[in-house]
Amino acid sequence: MDQTTLLTRVISMEYHYDEVSRVMNALEKAVGEYEGIRSEIEILKEYVDSGLWIKDFEADEAGAIPAAIKRGVLSEDGLYDLLQDMNRIIEHTREVFNEKSSEK
Repeated sequence: MDQTTLLTRVISMEYHYDEVSRVMNALEKAVGEYEGIRSEIEILKEYVDSGLWIKDFEADEAGAIPAAIKRGVLSEDGLYDLLQDMNRIIEHTREVFNEKSSEK
């Protein structure tokens, strides 16, 4: 076996190993963080579904909430977009893992 070929292959495989390890560690951390915020997601969904969000939005539009109060949750599309993005990411993740498991 040619030593140059051997070393080139091992170096290349080590790169791939490091990349997969890095991404898998980040994915594991992200999944753990997501699991930790599930109750917060439900709170936000209930906020929108209850009709309180629109009341708070309208109150903000009428100037009832001081400018010093952080209120990104009341931005016109912010909360809706956040929840939609979450659903899109979840669906994409399912698709990716289903594709990979069907390739086996």
